Amino acid sequence: MCGIVGYIGDRSAISVLLDGLQHLEYRGYDSAGVAVIQDDQVITHRSVGKLANLIQKIDRRELHGTVGIGHTRWATHGRPTEVNAHPHQEGRVVLVHNGIIENYLDLRRKLEKLGHSFTSETDTEILCHLVAEQLKKTKQMQPAIQKALALVEGSYAIVVMDAEDPDRLYFARQGSPLVLGLGEKENILASDVPAILAYTRKMVFLEDGDRGVISAKKFEIFDAKGKPVKRKVAQIDWDPVMAEKGGYKHFMLKEIFEQPKVIGDTLAGRISAKHGVVLPELAELFGSKKFDVDHIQFVACGTSWHAAGVARYWIESLCGIPVSVDLASEFRYRNPVIGKKTLCVAISQSGETADTLAAAQLAKRRGAKLIAVCNVQGSSVTRLAHATLYTRAGPEIGVASTKAFTTQLTVLWLLTLWLSRKLKKIKTAALEQEVKALKRLPGLVQTSLESHNEVRALAKQFMNASPVLFIGRGTHYPVVLEGALKLKEIAYIHAEGFAAGELKHGPIALVDQDVPVIALLPQGDLLEKMISNIQEVAARGASVLMIGEKNCFPKGMGTAHIPMPKASSYLTPILYVVPLQLFAYDIADQMGTDIDQPRNLAKSVTVE
Repeated sequence: MCGIVGYIGDRSAISVLLDGLQHLEYRGYDSAGVAVIQDDQVITHRSVGKLANLIQKIDRRELHGTVGIGHTRWATHGRPTEVNAHPHQEGRVVLVHNGIIENYLDLRRKLEKLGHSFTSETDTEILCHLVAEQLKKTKQMQPAIQKALALVEGSYAIVVMDAEDPDRLYFARQGSPLVLGLGEKENILASDVPAILAYTRKMVFLEDGDRGVISAKKFEIFDAKGKPVKRKVAQIDWDPVMAEKGGYKHFMLKEIFEQPKVIGDTLAGRISAKHGVVLPELAELFGSKKFDVDHIQFVACGTSWHAAGVARYWIESLCGIPVSVDLASEFRYRNPVIGKKTLCVAISQSGETADTLAAAQLAKRRGAKLIAVCNVQGSSVTRLAHATLYTRAGPEIGVASTKAFTTQLTVLWLLTLWLSRKLKKIKTAALEQEVKALKRLPGLVQTSLESHNEVRALAKQFMNASPVLFIGRGTHYPVVLEGALKLKEIAYIHAEGFAAGELKHGPIALVDQDVPVIALLPQGDLLEKMISNIQEVAARGASVLMIGEKNCFPKGMGTAHIPMPKASSYLTPILYVVPLQLFAYDIADQMGTDIDQPRNLAKSVTVE
């Protein structure tokens, strides 16, 4: 949540700042602001609401300064008002901040005793004053920031501009992401890669405790004690065009239709007829040693938690290892049984999800081996983990996750097959069969997308319904949870997913002729039981939308049917979520909601 951009170079800073902030809108925000040094003055503009409101206020022709900072804020401390928007300024210190300062009230009281007065309700303004207070003693900005941050408890990514020195920007990060882009005669700081891609592919992913300074031509990084440190310069291969809509009405729709390609990217180099599943990322962690794991612990939030729920069925079925799946936000507040024989898998699209990071840190401290499943190179969870399996989904701009989910499932199925081979639980012939099925997966997802016209027509039929119930069994139970979540996120419709066998234990009380039920009917051992559950809700007048292979639909039942291609039973969760994504999208589109930036939501939840 929130977005930061800082620029210093030979271009007009305001253009770079506004362009960068536009590429960070997916992170979620409710106000925005910029500050530029020009003719020895700091010119600041802030506004509430969408970035378009800020752009409308600014006359770019009057702003030619080449150093500046910008921010999109998602309110935590203080309402979304112009006075609470960033940047904040105290004397020479002009600052933007992501994160939460946990001891801000204590710091505020101390600063007030020293004569400081505050105009906003934010914890960020406290940082401004804290640096300004230290600046009285140090007279130099870098040591003032170092000393100020030594007093701070919490998470932060900050960029500081000195009103008296237009040749430098200062930065620091602790628990919130910050990336440095290295250009020709220019350098850029941002909270995520898409803000920088149009200017450079050379990036430094800053680590917790990093502080530093940039000019147009160089950068320096220090640790929390002020000691110089070196960080690797990464070459990012994402194309800036990947972050554009490409002719689609919304980013979410574009990302739904990108799934065949990105799943192909996820599989590339990881499967072969000769070697089965190849995960070189895990070689160093496990090598040729005995696989000494007796428990697998997943930690994740939201959509990633649903992916973990599917993986539990897969791994327990094929590998015979007990699997626990925990919401990261709950895991960290109990006393989980974790030891050296535990393999913890932390799943996060952004790699910056605060609860998931905290849960992963807890598991690692207790001796677990830690694998990250992540989409973003150099993100916090990837640096924390012993090994990372990248999903390779590319930038996902829509807040409601789609391609990140299916690529997570693809990676988790690869992990399942790799584990089953490592444990000698799967026969060579069976593994070869599943590898062949994986090769067909991108094409099968493309076939699933061909249901869009039918789904769009059904969306008109169901768009005024509330609640909507989703039912599934086995690996498709987490999938219906994901389908219900998508409808909540972007259409604001009350939707619930249930394990179909649980209907008679309470939820069936909700069912009548006004409550549609969406049922997943994959081929397999549970098909007859699903048909029985559909009969239960149909008998109570519910409209039933069935998704499955044509020969799975019971004759004379169901209001509507969406046919799915025949596939390996292990891969159907990846296929069957596609019409659920389209269903949520089409309903939201017809309702006219803000699909890419739903109300109250953020793409990357970097605060608790």
